[in-house]
Amino acid sequence: MRTQVAIVGAGPAGLLLGQLLHKSGIDNVILERQTADYVLGRIRAGIIEQGTMALLDTACVGARLHQEGLAHDGTQICVGGTRHRIDFRALTGKNVVVYGQTEITRDLMDARRATQRTTIYEATDVSVHDWSSERPCVRFRQHGKEHEIFCDFVAGCDGYHGVCRQSVPPEAIREFERVYPFGWLGLLSDTPPVSEELIYIHHARGFSLCSMRSTTRSRYYLQCSLAEHAEEWPDARFWSELRLRLDVAANDRLVTGPSLEKSIAPLRSFVAEPMRFGRLFLAGDAAHIVPPTGAKGLNLAASDVNYLWLALVEYYQDKSVSGLDDYSARALARVWKAERFSWWMTNLLHVFPDSSGFDRKVQLAELDYLLNSQAAAAALAENYVGLPF
Repeated sequence: MRTQVAIVGAGPAGLLLGQLLHKSGIDNVILERQTADYVLGRIRAGIIEQGTMALLDTACVGARLHQEGLAHDGTQICVGGTRHRIDFRALTGKNVVVYGQTEITRDLMDARRATQRTTIYEATDVSVHDWSSERPCVRFRQHGKEHEIFCDFVAGCDGYHGVCRQSVPPEAIREFERVYPFGWLGLLSDTPPVSEELIYIHHARGFSLCSMRSTTRSRYYLQCSLAEHAEEWPDARFWSELRLRLDVAANDRLVTGPSLEKSIAPLRSFVAEPMRFGRLFLAGDAAHIVPPTGAKGLNLAASDVNYLWLALVEYYQDKSVSGLDDYSARALARVWKAERFSWWMTNLLHVFPDSSGFDRKVQLAELDYLLNSQAAAAALAENYVGLPF
């Protein structure tokens, strides 16, 4: 099989890149290890920045997002049982939209199907070869048969555990990581949210987040120990603990119900440098991970895709390698700003088991400054709604 760009990974990053390349007349094939149903069933966050929305519109997959997404002009931070609102619209002139990553994946899958471009699911034993040459090759097995795809470029959109980054010799790549000493226990339920906006809660018992997927589906999170397991948290225990961390008004509005999904996610910050190796390019979680506190994961993947798509268009239309040569530095400049913001939000709102009395006092002083300084609130708002691509 021959194509111009082989994309490894059919999550939002790979599907979005494939759609943008198709719109630009660039042939591409997408490989995915899992089934389409498995990919669509993954539960992920969905805070969408305006830059990401604009890119989805460019890919002609933003119609349902605009119809069904929940526009949020601000967010709320609860400290000591009192809520404070950060007004994004007033501080930046921008907002964000709540729209589940699952729904974005569905929209991209539908668009991909309509283009009749090749997407190969259940591709096992994927391996990337000759990416330092002008004729890279991706090999895989499907239903017991071996296949090869020869291409001009390989886009590694296959996530943190994917094969693309692992194909690079260790001496050619640097990895930077911060692992946090706690996780997020998340519960999804068909219950109305306690608030029209997200509530980030700093509490002595641990951080909590009240979020939503729609006006009838809520997503709640509790900071928990990494030694715990979701099975140790029956619904009744989860709701009881959440009530202890909520303010009075949120408690009054809380509607409980059976969980649709419950899991514990570890938190880490991770960056791999560079993001280009010959004709192999990394994008999204293959190159970086952020803790979910700053709602940057999907949006960072979108900005990577934007830079890579534009670089490939420049290569094929203008015969220029300038964009490809600049891709890694350009993407990483934005990645590290998002890493900083997510790290800062995580340190600001969570209870760290090894923090000293001094650390806790400084954390409270930082919160007090944020909630009583327009300049500090504006800095949070500017980063939350998304820095320019």
